[in-house]
Amino acid sequence: MYSSIMEASPLLKVSDMAENLVGSEIIKLAGEVKQKIAAGEKIYNYTIGDFDPEIFPIPKELTEEIIKAYQAGHTNYPAANGMEELRKSVSRYLHTRGGVEYNESQILISGGARPLIYAIYQTIIDEGDTVVFPTPSWNNNHYCHITGAKQVKIEGSPDNNFMPTAKDIKPYIAEAKIIALCSPLNPTGTTFSEKGLEEICDLILEENKKRGEQKKPVYLLFDQIYWQLTHSLTIHVDPVSLRPRMKNYTIYVDGISKAFAATGVRVGWAFGPQKVINKMRSICSHLGAWSPKAEQIACANYLMNDHAVDNYLVDIKSKINQRLNAFHEGFNNLKSLGYRVSAIAPQAAMYLTVKISIQGSTTPDGNKLTTAEAVTKYLLNDAKIALVPFYAFGASKKSSWYRLSVGTVKIEDIPGFFGNLRASLDRLT
Repeated sequence: MYSSIMEASPLLKVSDMAENLVGSEIIKLAGEVKQKIAAGEKIYNYTIGDFDPEIFPIPKELTEEIIKAYQAGHTNYPAANGMEELRKSVSRYLHTRGGVEYNESQILISGGARPLIYAIYQTIIDEGDTVVFPTPSWNNNHYCHITGAKQVKIEGSPDNNFMPTAKDIKPYIAEAKIIALCSPLNPTGTTFSEKGLEEICDLILEENKKRGEQKKPVYLLFDQIYWQLTHSLTIHVDPVSLRPRMKNYTIYVDGISKAFAATGVRVGWAFGPQKVINKMRSICSHLGAWSPKAEQIACANYLMNDHAVDNYLVDIKSKINQRLNAFHEGFNNLKSLGYRVSAIAPQAAMYLTVKISIQGSTTPDGNKLTTAEAVTKYLLNDAKIALVPFYAFGASKKSSWYRLSVGTVKIEDIPGFFGNLRASLDRLT
């Protein structure tokens, strides 16, 4: 009892960084949703960037390889930079499917993408250095806070599918140490055009030519974790394929979590300039941020199975695209009926970008929806719909845009979603 009282004391001091670290808005919303579900409410919960294993199981061949790896006794520490067989397998995979050449020494394996992004920040950033990133985007604001970086946020626009442009970045390029980009973008599911990314690469190359070899260059953190989940006519483009000289300055983040619905398997990889990868390896090693050895061995074998990979990617993309298209069509139907909603056509990933413009409306109990947060709560409480507002990804609190994730969507639930949404919109004045 005495111990519990002491632990609860608000007078205990921690670091300034920890004291001022802001919690995840997504986790906060998820907590509210879980309470409602636990109370027996039917909630259309499309917030989480994850997959329901009953709808989107990981590849059966990968499951079999994981079991075999554990049965073979691969339960001790893995190599600090990842098992050599996995790094070689990833190197082959990147060449055959992504068209980029990185040998196994330029690849670092970790327990998913998060430790790798953290390691990139810690490797490149000194306190006070500038990081430029778009909003909405995932967690760059938090990594900046942790490393003491100066944040430069570029507010996205639906006119450009929320993707930043070279024109947006140019005013800050002279001070930047990292340009942090993601394509396909979380939360929007939108992508760079070839021209758009080329112009950003040219901007970075021009700036680094000015800096010369004596100054720290501006690096490009390029998160492409969703790159294999493109839809319709969308084609993924990456910096080094477009501009080979970007190989000196680009650090990629990638892995199996999204393309193979394997978010809990925890196998991610980064690849980039040798010195940067070496320093990231040291940081990840001190953190113990390894991917489990058995999962690494299993992933190495699975990625070599081209037939199994091809079949799985066709299947998962078809399932995701079916859901994204159904929601896109539903929002377009509502819009055609005069409702203040819209959606950007699906491009990639597992997300649909939707707009619900009801700020300023009055609810049936007389409350005015003056903020995006109030709208989000109304949708949850009245329509039983949970979506992630873009302000949870650093966008303006005034934004009416939301992320709708289809990884847990049952096709048969979609009509009920739109029935609830329409009824709630009808109750507003």
